[in-house]
Amino acid sequence: MAEKKTSLEVIAPTVEEAIARGAEELGIPEDDLQVEVLDEGGKGFLGISPRQARIRLSVGIPDSSDEQPASEASTTAGSSDEDSEAVRAAHDTVVELVQRLGLEAQVTAEWGEKDPNARIRPLLVDVQGDDLGILIGRGGETLTALQYISRLIVAKELQRPVAVVIDVEGYRARREEQLGRLAQQMAAQAAELDQTMELEPMPPNERRIIHVALRDNPAVTTESIGEGSGRRVTIIPKA
Repeated sequence: MAEKKTSLEVIAPTVEEAIARGAEELGIPEDDLQVEVLDEGGKGFLGISPRQARIRLSVGIPDSSDEQPASEASTTAGSSDEDSEAVRAAHDTVVELVQRLGLEAQVTAEWGEKDPNARIRPLLVDVQGDDLGILIGRGGETLTALQYISRLIVAKELQRPVAVVIDVEGYRARREEQLGRLAQQMAAQAAELDQTMELEPMPPNERRIIHVALRDNPAVTTESIGEGSGRRVTIIPKA
């Protein structure tokens, strides 16, 4: 299916913040975007006047003149050879990164189910072992960084973006379930009290879980506010 490309350049203190801002501005999940890092930023001389990160986000838009239905094209993940190569690349990349950290773990990789609201099928990498909390980090920060680095390496090797999603000892699944329950509880409070509720600051992927959990809720809407690491979700009762 023919595609037109739309792109957006974003400047922010870090690459991750730039990706999050661009995704929200475009109204598209981060996993659906192709990321080109133009400048990773830096601390500047003696830590003064740090240089901001600059990225280019691109997304394919189906050409309306193409006769092939978009729903049919969006489910195509590529040839089986390309799929297998992506699985191998993601698996080997994560294995090497884990080993370089001096850790032992069992790593498996496979294609996940396509999110009906996303255009890209996730490639799920599961990491299991003992005492792997160091790979998760405070609030999942290390896991987010590990996933970001893995995506860059895999994309460079395959010359195309792949939505690598890494989970360590089931952390992401537990966290997603926890955030889903939190979203529903806070939504109920917002509706009952007729008062906007603010959640704690969260990284972009966790804010998205809240937004998705409540997007069909008839009583509330959600909105992200704040800047950088202080960005958070607000739950607003509908009039």
